[in-house]
Amino acid sequence: MGSHIMLDVRPAAYVIGLMLVSLGGLMLVPGAVEFLAKSGNASAFAEAAAITAGVGMLVSFAARNGLGREFDIRQAYLLTVGAWVVIPLFAALPFMDGAPRLAFSDAYFEAVSGITTTGSTVISGLDDLPPGMNLWRGMMNSIGGLGIAFVAMIFLPVMRVGGMQFFKVQGYDTFGKLLPRASDIALSLLAVYATLTVACIVTYRTLGMSLLDAVVMGMASIATGGFSPTDMSFGKYPGAAVEYAGSLFMVLGALPYVRYVQMVSGTSAALWNDKQVQALLRWIVYAVAPVVVWRMATSNADFEPTLREALFNLISVFTGTGFSAGSFSSWGSFGLIVAFIVGMIGACSGSSSGALSVFRVQIMLSAIGTQIRQIHSPNQVIPVRYDGRRVDAPTMNALIFFATAYILALGVLSVAMTLTGVDMESALFAVWCSIGNIGYGVGPALQPTGTFVDFPLAAKWILIFTMLLGRVALLALFVMLVPNFWRR
Repeated sequence: MGSHIMLDVRPAAYVIGLMLVSLGGLMLVPGAVEFLAKSGNASAFAEAAAITAGVGMLVSFAARNGLGREFDIRQAYLLTVGAWVVIPLFAALPFMDGAPRLAFSDAYFEAVSGITTTGSTVISGLDDLPPGMNLWRGMMNSIGGLGIAFVAMIFLPVMRVGGMQFFKVQGYDTFGKLLPRASDIALSLLAVYATLTVACIVTYRTLGMSLLDAVVMGMASIATGGFSPTDMSFGKYPGAAVEYAGSLFMVLGALPYVRYVQMVSGTSAALWNDKQVQALLRWIVYAVAPVVVWRMATSNADFEPTLREALFNLISVFTGTGFSAGSFSSWGSFGLIVAFIVGMIGACSGSSSGALSVFRVQIMLSAIGTQIRQIHSPNQVIPVRYDGRRVDAPTMNALIFFATAYILALGVLSVAMTLTGVDMESALFAVWCSIGNIGYGVGPALQPTGTFVDFPLAAKWILIFTMLLGRVALLALFVMLVPNFWRR
């Protein structure tokens, strides 16, 4: 009998309940903006806040007797997946109740896209959206980005998702004496995240953005979320300075937050000595250089604008932010192929970026190199190493499994999209941008509005599933679909 003890959902439910109470409280901020702007949406936010906080209180109250127990690995999975599925349900309420008055599927799509920091949208005419609604979209990105950073630093190493256990040893022995407990990590992380976001907002405001635009774009940049208060994204703000600033802040948002926390705690070299950070900066150069050369060779464009456009857009894809500037999507096949590869790699583990992540790609490249050397000297045992440390078999297996599942999911879900009537190019790029949480759509189905609004209903739900899949590191969602997960 002992083997069929059901999973105790109360600890996870209690935390999700508290998250909903906080979410309800945060809804009052855009509500106040709407009230002051007299744009008629204040009541939508007030109702959504009351429902969200009310349900959160009831859930926490009902689950409070599950407190005081240690989270086990299954509850960590349950909390992670549960939060990512449930929070957007409530975050979607203002979109249904107030302008733009979206249907449930569209509102949930928008909220999932915001909270997972994907940045795909089903709303066209963002410039005409009431200010509180655009602020709420930016806030969803910010909430999501911070949530992902918490999960990446505190839960994923414990859950052994996709080789992240490698960081359990690494992250925590470097934290070791500095930051012993999760709550300390959480507070330091919050301080770092808030500081970066404020710095970004102030910079954008100084460079000429309106206050609302600077706040929304600042939140979305650091969260690598890509929601913008305008249909033109960065195209609305002409001038080199704002694009270079955007490029810088997207990179800062895509570095491992644990390193910032260490810098603040006095280990200043932690960030620059991180192999992931070094590789990301190198790979950005490797991606941008050939695109600039190719663009200069095939058109009569000037060097600086070409460099800036390639740098901004490729950083946007690399970091999974999804802002756009200039005419990048019309650059032809070579630029798009480079962008596609870059979007598959993604930025650093332990940030709010998605996709395979630099550290996994580095280890896979190291493993391929090891295999090639092994062929030359078959009797020699050559271990796979990362940053001078040996990568053990369980980590390697988890990593290979993750990469395989990622590429398989990309293929299978793209085919599923075409069955709903979406053309192949739009389907492939839609799944690519959803599973990598990139938000950067390309293809005929997006052409008319630049949004996902015209996609069939079934296709939107496939993309909702894909965004969640990419965000919870694939396996967490699959693990929960196995009946044995719910039994001990």
